[in-house]
Order: sequence, then structure tokens, then C-alpha cells
Amino acid sequence: MKQVYFLADAHLGSLAIAHPRMQERRLVRFLDSIKEKAAAVYLLGDMFDFWNEYRYVVPKGYTRFLGKLSELTDMGVEVHYFTGNHDIWTYGYLEQECGVILHRQALTTEIYGKVFFLAHGDGLGDPDPKFKFLRRMFHNPTCQRLLNFFHPWWGMQLGLNWAKHSRLKRADGKEAPYMGEDKEFLVRFTKDYMKTHPEIDYYIYGHRHIELDLMVGRKRENRGETNSRARMLILGDWIWQFTYAVFDGEHMFLETYIEGESKP
Repeated sequence: MKQVYFLADAHLGSLAIAHPRMQERRLVRFLDSIKEKAAAVYLLGDMFDFWNEYRYVVPKGYTRFLGKLSELTDMGVEVHYFTGNHDIWTYGYLEQECGVILHRQALTTEIYGKVFFLAHGDGLGDPDPKFKFLRRMFHNPTCQRLLNFFHPWWGMQLGLNWAKHSRLKRADGKEAPYMGEDKEFLVRFTKDYMKTHPEIDYYIYGHRHIELDLMVGRKRENRGETNSRARMLILGDWIWQFTYAVFDGEHMFLETYIEGESKP
């Protein structure tokens, strides 16, 4: 049985990353290493630090990554691409040229008999009013059209510098460490969502840039209450951690990619 892979948050092209070409090559080498054993790859958002397509223009660069996605889909590997909060502005290029399956919303799907809830994670319970305002603005069709009135060079500079500023506001450009179940908004969202969706076995997110593997809540089945629990994962990132999840149809593993090998 072929495996299913999940990863997120490469932020390719970030002006806050010292060696962006090296980072892209590392991601491409990983995708190349799994291409023969993958049934599907789920990219859960923010694979680009800023991505905006104009009608006849797409962002410069990323040729190795886009080529590898195209190779995977040409081989029959399903590549699912979830938009995050940095790469919302895609209008058909990734689907038409690279063959990916695009998701703009959270997805509930069955994989090898298990039910998965998959999402980037932005907008799911985050209480920050500034972030919620920006998210509404970024998803607003009128604001999206206004962005494309800029010349592509200006539009890309605006987006990349906004993303750089956002990252460098954090210590060392990294996210805050795990804050505990009561404070992590994705954990709180998951526990609340489980109350009305007891059929879900796995919740997998990106966005938060931390590694988390947590058993949460208690599932209820039609036959009565059981002791089974759902499993929640946050995937880390491909800037500092190079982490991913892999499901073999029976077991789920959260692993770290090290050049030439995978380390549990």
C-alpha cells in the first residue's frame, strides 16, 4: 500500500530566509525521495511566502518546486494544495500547469478508511482581531482585484516585504513555542469541532509552525460512548524543522527529513 504525506509552511521565496535556493532544493529532494511510494501529497498551505498570479504573469522563481509538483502529478500522484494566509492569490495556474488539486477551505475526506479533517489552520479559532481583519481583507474579492492593479513587480515587492516584516517581528523569526491545550487556538477549535463531528479520526494543520502530536477529546459512536480519541497534528514547518506526517493506511507518523533519510 502506498503512503500519504502531509507537510506545510515552506514559505518559499521569503526575504527573511538567508538561503532560499538551498531551502527549495531540500524540499524538492524530499519530494523526489517519496515519489515512488506516495499515493498522495497534501500541502497544507503557505508553501510560498507570497504568491499572487496576474492574468498573464506568475511569480518569478520556484521552478524546481513547481517542476517537481508537475512530475508527481504526471506520475499519477495526487497533489492537494491548500491555500494558507500567504498564498491565497492563486487563480488557476497551479491547477492548470502543475496538475494540483486546489483547496481554499478545510477539507473532510476519507483516506484508507479513516476520516481526516485537513486545513491550513488560519481562521480556525484565532482570537487576534488584527489577524481576523487582515484575513477578511485578503479574502475579499474586491481587495484581490485591487492588488492586481499594481504592476507585477510592485505587487510582488509589496507582498514579499509585508511577509518579511510579519516574520521578523517574532524573536529569531520563529513562532512562539507550544502554549498548552488551554491556550492553543487550534486545539480549542478541534475540541469544540469534535463535539458535532465525532466521526473524524485525524485533524491535521499547518500555520502554527510547531510540531504537535496530541490525542484530544473522546469520540462518540452511534453504538454508544467509546474510549477512542481523535488525534491532532500540527506539522511544524519547512523553514527550520523540515517535518512532515506520513500515513501508511494503519499508522500515522510525524517525522523529520534529514538529507538522504527520514528520522522518526
